[in-house]
This record gives sequence, structure tokens and C-alpha cells, in this order.
Amino acid sequence: MVKASLAPYLRDLKQHMAKKILRTIKTNAQASRRARMLWIFERAGQRNAHNTKYQFWQQNNHPSKLHSNDLRRQRLAYLHRNPVAAGFVDAPEDFLYSSAHNYADRPGLLEVLLIE
Repeated sequence: MVKASLAPYLRDLKQHMAKKILRTIKTNAQASRRARMLWIFERAGQRNAHNTKYQFWQQNNHPSKLHSNDLRRQRLAYLHRNPVAAGFVDAPEDFLYSSAHNYADRPGLLEVLLIE
């Protein structure tokens, strides 16, 4: 049995999503937020020789098996806190592109299957 690598799929997904999210930021974000977010992504991109402009995702992938709902909740909370840590918002549920909306009983952009 040949073990397939997920790396090319993850690379393509990250590239596609970064382009879509950056396009959305450029066209829909408030001017002050847009400038700050693009500045952060551009500054990160300058530290990576493989980029031409912006760095949206971390360079490395370190997959780990999420074998329990407790571990899934822990990782989800970490993801929800990232926009706060980056200074984009004051609370996780304030970040428009996050499922934290759904977990705060607020309508999100997408339908989300909540982890109980």
C-alpha cells in the first residue's frame, strides 16, 4: 500500500484560501482594519524568502491526531483565540471569519457542526 502525502493538497488549499481571504479583506474590510491586517501579512511575508508579498499561513505543518472531543475543543479554542492574539479583534466571536460566532450563539458566515 502506498502512503499518499497530504502536503500538496494542503499547500493548494492554503494557497487558494489565502487568495480568497486576502481578496475579501481588500474589498470588504473597514479601511483601518484592512490596512492593519495587510500590514501584518506583508510584514510576515518579508521574513519569508519564498513569498512575493504576503504570508498568511504558517510555513510548517505539524499534524496531530485529535482523538477525543476534549482535544478537539482545546485546539478549536486555540484557533478561536488566534485573531485576538494577533490584535485583529478583542474577542474571538468578533472575528468575522471564525466559527467562534457559531459557538457564541451568533450567526456565522457558514453553517458549522458544533463540537459538543
